[in-house]
Amino acid sequence: MLNQISAAFECKDYETAAKLIQQMLVESPENPWVQLYFARLQEVSHQVQDAEKLYRQLLRLTTHSKIISQARQGLQRLEEIKQEEKQRAIAKATAAPDKNELGILVLEPINNELKANAALNFAQIMQIDAYTARMILPSQNWRVYRIGKVGELAFYGTQLQQSGIPCFWVKIPQIQEIQVFQVKYLSLDKSQIKVVCQNEANQVGSMTFDLSEITARVVGMLPVFEQVVDINARGKLERKTKTQDYAQFCDLHLSTRRSILRIYDQGYEFQRGLEISPQSNQNTIRINWNNLMNWVEQQLPQVNLWSDFTPFAQTVIDQTETLKQIPSHINLFRREKSNWDTAFHLYSGIIFTKNASLQTSSTAGRN
Repeated sequence: MLNQISAAFECKDYETAAKLIQQMLVESPENPWVQLYFARLQEVSHQVQDAEKLYRQLLRLTTHSKIISQARQGLQRLEEIKQEEKQRAIAKATAAPDKNELGILVLEPINNELKANAALNFAQIMQIDAYTARMILPSQNWRVYRIGKVGELAFYGTQLQQSGIPCFWVKIPQIQEIQVFQVKYLSLDKSQIKVVCQNEANQVGSMTFDLSEITARVVGMLPVFEQVVDINARGKLERKTKTQDYAQFCDLHLSTRRSILRIYDQGYEFQRGLEISPQSNQNTIRINWNNLMNWVEQQLPQVNLWSDFTPFAQTVIDQTETLKQIPSHINLFRREKSNWDTAFHLYSGIIFTKNASLQTSSTAGRN
């Protein structure tokens, strides 16, 4: 009967093959050849997971060389089927013009207790080994995992979310569209905040807003590099680039205005506007900055503070080609451009875009 089953498969007479296999499963359910043909029947019936399970079971329990060879061939065919289906799904996901825009897939922290199972799911979806998957999944901070067409990122991101792996994706053009104003100083105007600032065209102006308009506060330190002369291990002088200081930044997000107010310690005019310290003329920039940040914090106790810039930057700092496409909107004096500047704007921009998306979804849900 096994020869009849083999002949039925060769003729693609799957109906006859199914009848014969069902009979053999009753008579000889443990026969590995019957199991192999049953797996083949599931394969041609598009029951991919069941077929894969049986093929792998045969590889574990059988020593017959021909059965092992055919089980491996079956797994190879199933892998090709999955790859074809995946490519079709990605092509469909990126068919619309806006789905071809460049985007970023960000992995969110996952509890260590859930990591083992999540790593297996992540490895299967992204087709990597489980050990690497576990190393990639973050425990504490965001990790930029992939940059590419946003439709493809959405394809993978949806599967990850459905498998219990927290993540999200944003379009880089959305970040590029955010207006950024460099704050010169803040002042109180009755119950509102007045800001004197500089726009992207270096024009100075002012705007007034309510504190309730601020939806997020983002802080970070950007390294300031200098060329120094040092003595190497051989006792010779050599030039090195070292971090000599850090510039302090604080972004205030005005979501409804699609704008970011960017404050940084070297560009803020502490002697104007708010009286943040009775002896501000004698204070250092660091003291003045701390006083200003304390004042901002007191005014915005309910606004979320985002302060994990440094670990975020470490996952994206080498993505030079991507960072080149994003203006930093940072005016630090540097001898050479630094990816740290763009990384901070990217971090702030991702938070801005993600929060704006959540607000839109919330509004749509209420309607």
